[in-house]
Amino acid sequence: MRPRSLAPVFVLSLLVTPMSVFGQDASTPMRTVDGHPHISGIFTFRTLTPFERPSQFAGQETLGAEEAAAFEASERTRQNRDLFDPERGARSAGYAPRSEGGVLSYNEFWYERGVELTSDKRTSLVVDPPDGRRPPRTAAGQAALARRRAYTEAHRYDSYENRTMSDRCLGTSLAGPPMRSGAYNNNVMIFQTADYVVIQNEMANQSRIIPFDDRDRPPFAQLKGVSRGRWDGETLVVETTNFRPDSTVTSQNLHLVERFTRLDPDTVTYEYTVTDPTVFSAPYTVMMPLRRTDGPIFEYACHEGNIGMYGILAGARNLERLGRELRP
Repeated sequence: MRPRSLAPVFVLSLLVTPMSVFGQDASTPMRTVDGHPHISGIFTFRTLTPFERPSQFAGQETLGAEEAAAFEASERTRQNRDLFDPERGARSAGYAPRSEGGVLSYNEFWYERGVELTSDKRTSLVVDPPDGRRPPRTAAGQAALARRRAYTEAHRYDSYENRTMSDRCLGTSLAGPPMRSGAYNNNVMIFQTADYVVIQNEMANQSRIIPFDDRDRPPFAQLKGVSRGRWDGETLVVETTNFRPDSTVTSQNLHLVERFTRLDPDTVTYEYTVTDPTVFSAPYTVMMPLRRTDGPIFEYACHEGNIGMYGILAGARNLERLGRELRP
């Protein structure tokens, strides 16, 4: 990733009217002109809350004030790149030592992972199953994952086609669907009309244009699936299917249901349920808040001209010429 540069956003000018509703009194229902809840705005979903519940908090859905403060301080230290030791590494934070090819890509300046847990001090973003962890993979799911990892290990330097979507600047799983909190760019802009909702993630400049009807789905799969929206009382429900096999961390059989509910002028609850019997033994549900933040959304430049990809493959070809081993 390169430093982000300010760039025009195609729906920014359209947000003038929707954003004005944030000036209403909190007790006043925020509605669009057609009577639906107003969920438009620019939001952040950065948080220190772990995606899955750590073993140290088994059986604890939330933390008390003192325990939460101690955990938050510990996480800020554990993840701090400025404290990274390039000689010994810091495996607890996922950094390999230099002897194993580890490098410090960015310092702490670039990270916006959040500084605290969600306001309710939950120990995981996964809220169902009750243990705060995703259900076990099926036997078929485990086998498919093992095959994919083995193939990647053996062929990761063969071609750009063997690199991840992130390496190829074609997107990232963090931007979704479903959206997940990561190390940076945890911002999203939502804009709605009577007929569509647009969800634009700052991460990788990904936009989803979702119609509010049940029009026919295309007869082919897509990288981000095919989404349709509907209103269920106070909640916007978005159902997505038709995923390409290489587009998600699950499979093309993924059935994703996302729910957006306006809680107050500053908060929209984002909840999603993943159902994929090919991969997981049961569905699971994640919930995280979208908190209003000052805009605008910035451009995620990735690496311009994809020179990073050129460097990866050119470096691999040079090592092969030298007869040296290609590291994972």
